[in-house]
Amino acid sequence: MSESDPGAATIPATGGPSADERQWAMFAHLSALLGGLLTSGWAGSMGFFIGPLVIWLVKKDTMPFVDDQGKEALNFAITVSLVCVLLLMMTIMTLGIGALLTIPLLMAIGIASLVFVILAAIKAHEGVRYRYPVTLRLVK
Repeated sequence: MSESDPGAATIPATGGPSADERQWAMFAHLSALLGGLLTSGWAGSMGFFIGPLVIWLVKKDTMPFVDDQGKEALNFAITVSLVCVLLLMMTIMTLGIGALLTIPLLMAIGIASLVFVILAAIKAHEGVRYRYPVTLRLVK
């Protein structure tokens, strides 16, 4: 195919994921951040996994790289959401005294999540399969 052919951009030159797949995989990772930012006021940590879930469900059958990275982003988002809910429950059960521990932990988790999501998005854009550390693999 020639370089001016519009279909040439979707065919990988090296046998790796296409540019389209890499872009959607990157969106799957970044959508967790966007969902968290947009819903933090009313849905809290649940907003983290809505974006990766939607992208994975829509693209999993047509794009294998997005299937893999979408599941990875979804698993990480679910893990972060569960940890945040558990820390919130700990704060409530200790009548707020646990906030001395949970607030710094939530801040550390937030910063670590931001770093990991950015790293994952960069790797996905490069066509490299990224695996988040300390993640429950619930969606297989």
